[in-house]
Amino acid sequence: MNAEESACASSDAASRWDQLRWSQHERNIRRLQARIVKATKEGRWGRVKSLQWLLTHSFSGRALAVKRVTTNQGAQTPGVDGATWQMPATRYMAIGTLRRRGYQPQPLRRVYIPKSNGKLRPLGIPTIRDRAMQALYLLALEPVAETTGDPNSYGFRRGRSTADAIQQCFVCLSHVDDSATWVLEGDIKGCFDNISHGWMLGNIVTDTEVLRKWLRAGFVDKRTWFATEAGTPQGGIISPTLANLTLDGLERLLKERFRPHSGHGPHAFRKRHNPKVHLIRYADDFVITGNSRELLADEVLPLVERFLNERGLQLSPEKTKITHIRDGFDFLGQNLRKHRVKMLVTPAKKNVHAFLQKVRTVLANNMASEQAPLIRHLSLVIKGWANYHRHAAASRLFATVDTRIFEALWWWAQHRHPNKSPGWIAKRYWRPIGRRFWEFAVTDHHSGTGRRITLKLARAAEVHIRRHVKIRSEANPFDPAWKDYFTLRAQRVKRGLAVPGGRRSPLS
Repeated sequence: MNAEESACASSDAASRWDQLRWSQHERNIRRLQARIVKATKEGRWGRVKSLQWLLTHSFSGRALAVKRVTTNQGAQTPGVDGATWQMPATRYMAIGTLRRRGYQPQPLRRVYIPKSNGKLRPLGIPTIRDRAMQALYLLALEPVAETTGDPNSYGFRRGRSTADAIQQCFVCLSHVDDSATWVLEGDIKGCFDNISHGWMLGNIVTDTEVLRKWLRAGFVDKRTWFATEAGTPQGGIISPTLANLTLDGLERLLKERFRPHSGHGPHAFRKRHNPKVHLIRYADDFVITGNSRELLADEVLPLVERFLNERGLQLSPEKTKITHIRDGFDFLGQNLRKHRVKMLVTPAKKNVHAFLQKVRTVLANNMASEQAPLIRHLSLVIKGWANYHRHAAASRLFATVDTRIFEALWWWAQHRHPNKSPGWIAKRYWRPIGRRFWEFAVTDHHSGTGRRITLKLARAAEVHIRRHVKIRSEANPFDPAWKDYFTLRAQRVKRGLAVPGGRRSPLS
């Protein structure tokens, strides 16, 4: 092909990408996913695999996979080949490359990101083509994972969040007389890095040949290739779903083993025994409730360890412990503790400390910055943290946090102007707005209209506290029976209204 023909082909591919009818392709995939859900419920696994084959070989599935990996947050992050699909023509031609026949994934590019404890977490970045293939097969795997998943698993699942997991903990522990009083805090040691390949290949309903290639692709670190004998790499699009499928089944196992039952003897009906064992899991972090320390230590913990050992996993000794609810425990950045008869959920002290340290780091890194960009940056940090905790009992803490931020801002201003008086500094950076006399604010130009506006720093106390209504445990976003429920829930969340909850039927 000469240069002129190549340019024409590229122009034609670009126009074809721009003309794709995404709504139609999404409808095609939703129909196939709904059929996969129906076959999964009926236990027709041969039918499930046939439908998965249709989806992964369809044009709609391949197009949506390319769209996902080229529009998400990591679209410009390359793998070992350094390639990214930025141009429309490249994206359209990439659709035709997502073929199972002859497919061989490349090794992952190993990078390291810092953890909260100061250690480094390994992250594997696949090539853009491998990410697209994972996104394609994830379209076929997610309906199975949502249909067979544990009801109270909330991590990396559509429509579910940390707020749902915290609210489920509140439901299981908040009753005055009949709630569990002990909690087993569990954390799986290196979950993503140690899952047994053999277990995944033998138990996950997907194309095992493609899955085997992903698991054994290895990774490149400092120009050296390393084999992967276990685990699924953090960084792959499909990895969180694979981890969820590996851990699913633990809740059902606990319910079968520790179900409420009546005692023995003539007065058995008066001696109903309820161990109050409930599992709440978010990714690889989980808590299990129980009515006694002995029950959790002698019966529940060994059962969990056996379940994990079958999958090549083990609990972290440092992070796994048994706690009384009156002493409280931290879960997903929040602290749950019962004060006499009242259950309180508040931001965890470690989380608050990490947030304030982040604010101080932002200020220290912006000593020479103008006030307007600093306000924009810092407001995003404050709003993000406060919105995460807006469902907790955090009103007083939000006010305290705003005070600490004010002190940090005063330190920032004093270090910028060490020879100026406090009055000069206050007049330079703070101004009265409404009923408040000390607002960290500046006059700036609106980016769209060019008009002069007053830009002020967001405050945590401006975020309203609102009780979160947990998603129904059995809700399935791929099941057409739940379509109205998810549509109404999304609309109410967008408008800031109470979301539907309770134990009603899916269409009620």
